[in-house]
Amino acid sequence: MSAASNHASDPRRPNKVVRYKPPSAERLDDPTPDYMNLLGMIFSMCGLMMKMKWCAWAAVYCAFISFANSRSSEDTKQMLSSFMLSISAVVMSYLQNPQPMQPPW
Repeated sequence: MSAASNHASDPRRPNKVVRYKPPSAERLDDPTPDYMNLLGMIFSMCGLMMKMKWCAWAAVYCAFISFANSRSSEDTKQMLSSFMLSISAVVMSYLQNPQPMQPPW
């Protein structure tokens, strides 16, 4: 078997080959982690100030969504502070009232 016979059975078409180009950064700018981070901060403050347990749990949920949708190049200090604030809201709301959470409706 020579290289010429191998080339003849090659199904690839050289004129159809397109070089890969990574997507540009402008199209990858997803605002979801930023919105979830802000929403988590708001829920954390509501949980801490108004002692609303469901707000504190919503803050933890938003922090997880923000972490899951973030890129590795984003600021980790802001992500960590969001987690710590939401967890502290849950802890403080249960320290002051250890009763199970009442549904908000």
